[in-house]
Amino acid sequence: MARRIGAVNTVVVKADGSLRGTNTDAFGYIQSLREAQPDWQAASRPAVVLGAGGAARAIVWALADAGVKEIRLLNRSPGKANAMATELGAPVTALDWQDRHQALADAGLLVNTTTQGMQGQPALDIDLSALPASAVVSDIVYTPLETDLLRRAKQRGNPVVNGLGMLLHQARPGFAAWFGVMPEVTPALWQKVIATL
Repeated sequence: MARRIGAVNTVVVKADGSLRGTNTDAFGYIQSLREAQPDWQAASRPAVVLGAGGAARAIVWALADAGVKEIRLLNRSPGKANAMATELGAPVTALDWQDRHQALADAGLLVNTTTQGMQGQPALDIDLSALPASAVVSDIVYTPLETDLLRRAKQRGNPVVNGLGMLLHQARPGFAAWFGVMPEVTPALWQKVIATL
């Protein structure tokens, strides 16, 4: 999985001293999405992913693995989106950043993986009017917990998923690899982490 995604975020020292790298972001994203929006259906409608960094790679891989049949990938630097779409293949298609507003038509999921909307960064510049009101809007940013994108999506009735769930869930398999115990993400854990933000 880490080879396919092209990024490692967890390293385990094996008994023989060798290192094993893996990626837990894909797991973390899908778990957070299913926790927050259990009715989301992977195969129902296209997904739109904004950004083409390491987190985007993991999320695109996770969505394809979950059964999303069409993933529209858009990035401000088109070369990165094109390269990722070529490397990952179907169902990923790279589109021009200028087409991000129209790319939302008939989508069932919108995911922001860019830094836009993060504390200290400008808000994500996207017009949500073409996005169906039933589409899930997800932002992997968690500072602030409710980005401008999520606030606007909620105002128009879209179900939303903030970035804190991905942060919590991606830590679970890493903890299990290091300590042999798979922790759960509980309401108490959510509250404890939110209190630190």
